[in-house]
Amino acid sequence: MRSQATDYDVLIVGAGISGIGMAAHLTSKVPDCSYAVAERRADLGGTWDLFRYPGVRSDSDMHTLGFEFEPWKHEKSIADGEAILEYLERIVDERDIRRHIRFSHKVIAADWREADARWHVTLENAEGERKLLTARFLYLGSGYYDYDEAYDPGFDFGAFEGQVVHPQFWPDDLDYAGKQVVVIGSGATAVTIVPSMADKAAKVTMLQRTPTWMFGRPAKDKIANFLRKILPEELAYRITRWKNVKMQDFTFKRARTKPDKIKEALYKHIENALGPDYDRAAFTPPYDPWDQRLCLVPDDDLFEAIRQGRADIKTGHIAAFEKGGVRLKDGGFLPADIVVTATGLKLAVAGKIAVSMEGRPVDFSEHFYYKGCMFSNIPNLAVVFGYLNASWTLRADLNSDYVCRVLREMKRRGADIAVPVLAEDHGLEEDDIFDFSSGYIQRAKHIMPKSAMRYPWRLNQEYVVDRKRLRADPVDDGILELRPASRAEEREDRQRQAAL
Repeated sequence: MRSQATDYDVLIVGAGISGIGMAAHLTSKVPDCSYAVAERRADLGGTWDLFRYPGVRSDSDMHTLGFEFEPWKHEKSIADGEAILEYLERIVDERDIRRHIRFSHKVIAADWREADARWHVTLENAEGERKLLTARFLYLGSGYYDYDEAYDPGFDFGAFEGQVVHPQFWPDDLDYAGKQVVVIGSGATAVTIVPSMADKAAKVTMLQRTPTWMFGRPAKDKIANFLRKILPEELAYRITRWKNVKMQDFTFKRARTKPDKIKEALYKHIENALGPDYDRAAFTPPYDPWDQRLCLVPDDDLFEAIRQGRADIKTGHIAAFEKGGVRLKDGGFLPADIVVTATGLKLAVAGKIAVSMEGRPVDFSEHFYYKGCMFSNIPNLAVVFGYLNASWTLRADLNSDYVCRVLREMKRRGADIAVPVLAEDHGLEEDDIFDFSSGYIQRAKHIMPKSAMRYPWRLNQEYVVDRKRLRADPVDDGILELRPASRAEEREDRQRQAAL
């Protein structure tokens, strides 16, 4: 291990949407701030560089999944992975961010040391060499899921002799032309893969244990494209972005207050796409809309594949994998040359980095969110965990802007440390903000940070409210303590107090 550490004002972990967004905000809002981006992969993009399955695309519109500072210029607002990567590449190059990125550098551990008010960070490169660097502030843009492992439901593939593929680890040379394909799952990934593979495969069957609420919408936003013709691009983008934010908010709240109305609207659209004789049971989950995220069907591509007989949906439970296909518990048999296990992701907190303070491991599940950005009693650290009911980047933009405000205020006051202070006897009432019934959420609740009933100790789920608070509330709010690094005698006194 190299013993000499490089020192930065900010270390950003991850060169995906969250990390690139933070780098762009720093560049424009705190230009005298030194920073580096540690990216474990050989290229930027995060999710959009990792996922290579057929049809990979956004599951929300790019006017809200795009950044507030960079207009989305493509005609399609529901974009494929390649277009999203092009968007990120342009941002990185136009803002001179690329030279700050350390590719193929995985952050292994980060230890906060009060003596120098620094995070001491261990990185490992592609050759297995470990390096040290220090940073005043640590920004985790590492996403929400495990890059190394997908969720394993424990299938025993037994006598099945075909290929088994998980979307997270899609092989470049998979040939599915003329093949029988069974896609296990009914979430956004499955809904994307099925119509895409149906273009070449003999038949694609989506095997779902339970249905998912689906909604169709055009891949092109006519209003956005019209506004771009008559208004300056940035103004057209801001109007479209706000329109879509309000639509997302309205739909979510409507689903919570009048779920039956939303159900009927969803049914009506599917009926228009498939005809009056469609199997409504195959599209009726045992929960209300937005108890899990709705699955987007752009341009009705899944419905069109079903209508044409190139794809099908089967609801059932797997009894066994046999030679030539999948046996269901009701006795049915689905022929398969290829099985795609679109069974979900495995959540991870803080990119699985071994985070510690003075050598003591940090258990994030014992800390409360602060303004959906920082954590109680953890200094100089921020994170992005996007909205469950809206586009990820909406929170990424808010958090990046907020951290820039904190950094500027720290400099103005000569502070080295910014820490949201929460007393041990806080008396906060916890709130289950992860009340979505989605399997990946439920499986990971035990590792997730805490959220209180009242602001600011929560990961709020209302972008419009968060936007107002994060931009208008003062940084020095009486909770976020801004102070210089402690003198040795002060640290010893605190340690003695803690030991009593």
